[in-house]
Amino acid sequence: MVSRVIPVDPFDLVIFGGTGDLARRKILPGLFRRFCAGQMPENARIIGAARQDLDDDGYRKMVGEAIEEFGKVGKVDKKALKAFQKQLHYVAVDAKGDGGWDALGKLLRDEEEEVVRAFYFSVGPSLFPDLAERIRSHGLAHAGVRIVVEKPFGHDLESARELNEELARHFNERQIYRIDHYLGKETVQNLMAVRFGNMLFEPLWNAQYVDHIQITVAETVGVGGRGPYYDKSGAMRDMVQNHLMQLLCLIAMEPPARFDPDAVRDEKLKVIRALDPVDPDSIVRGQYTSDGEANSYREDVENPLSKTESFIALKCYISNWRWANTPFYLRTGKRLNSRASEIAVVFKETPHSIFGIDSGRHRNVLSIRLQPNEGMTLGVTIKEPGPGGMRLIDVPLDMSFADALGPEAEEVTDAYERLIMDVIRGNQTLFMRGDEVEAAWSWTDPLIEGWERRGDSPKPYDAGSAGPDDAAFLINKDGRRWRGIKS
Repeated sequence: MVSRVIPVDPFDLVIFGGTGDLARRKILPGLFRRFCAGQMPENARIIGAARQDLDDDGYRKMVGEAIEEFGKVGKVDKKALKAFQKQLHYVAVDAKGDGGWDALGKLLRDEEEEVVRAFYFSVGPSLFPDLAERIRSHGLAHAGVRIVVEKPFGHDLESARELNEELARHFNERQIYRIDHYLGKETVQNLMAVRFGNMLFEPLWNAQYVDHIQITVAETVGVGGRGPYYDKSGAMRDMVQNHLMQLLCLIAMEPPARFDPDAVRDEKLKVIRALDPVDPDSIVRGQYTSDGEANSYREDVENPLSKTESFIALKCYISNWRWANTPFYLRTGKRLNSRASEIAVVFKETPHSIFGIDSGRHRNVLSIRLQPNEGMTLGVTIKEPGPGGMRLIDVPLDMSFADALGPEAEEVTDAYERLIMDVIRGNQTLFMRGDEVEAAWSWTDPLIEGWERRGDSPKPYDAGSAGPDDAAFLINKDGRRWRGIKS
């Protein structure tokens, strides 16, 4: 099965922070893969912009080395890389001053040439207002300009509003692309296809048939070099407010009237606004301790008194007709025993078993795996083979991309590749709108303020474990158990 690649329009893409870690690890290797796939036109241009003193040749060399190091497994096509490097340019720019902006303006093509112009803010959010103001004041922001901004979108509701207002002074909402790479994952988009493209699931996608839903994003790594940032944010701000919230919205939203940006985002916004406040007893926060080899969280962030959570689990409810009284269990953490991202839709048991008490308890589970081994599994109940009577067992109907789609599955497009191409196309469906961001903070802020006001400390858990014991109790007391990682 070979997917059809449709080339995008010619574009000038300026990457502020073009020598930074994100650009080297994700953005530039992703663009190279789109180039190799034939999706980038020959006259597309990628312009790195940063404070570092480089010329075009120096930047091309740096990008080549990044692609060799961070590209997907396999030998890099040297001929393709050389052709790609010809599309690269570099300008030294001062984000807080005027240095380099005139040179950048001369490099960009005129609006009359009908070339898409996009600016990727691959920098810290503190620089977003400065970049937006200078793009406008130096005459680089014509009507068709698009800007891409990375998370975090604020630290709380107040800062998110301020950031939205700053950007809105220079760009309208249709020009602003707030990127969340989780929404670019193949399986996340397949979730919408499964829900709204199959009659099989949507009639059952409600409180009458679904017992509960779990969303787990587990990491085996610690905070690494992100210590200073992470200790001010924690798992709630870093993961729940954005990544897990977006997954929750896609699982829980009503079918949009059509698959277009505002229709989809309107339905997501309704989900966030319908979320109930979370009782303190339904929140478990944790912090990893040393396993004797790796550092503890407090050692990683160099703060021996830190009360910041590296793990959080919570149970929440959505007050609407579709999901009334259906619990949603969210869980994410660092230094856990498995790397896994999974959405599990656990259906209710049959109302009456004709097979008797010895047949056991059985539930259908739709498991959507985001990583590793992207794919979906539907658990169904069948008779155990053999002459031993009517004994029931649960077996998976498995659709991993590698098995179902063949060798081409190895080349499933990276999230950043897809989202950047969507920017060039002008498709905002998989990007967050400003009111979505603010609504998410409106729900998140009271939870954070609550545990800070109470002086709650996160529960310690061993690095390499499944998290604090209280997280297991949170779901076990309801007669349920966590899925997705080893307990």
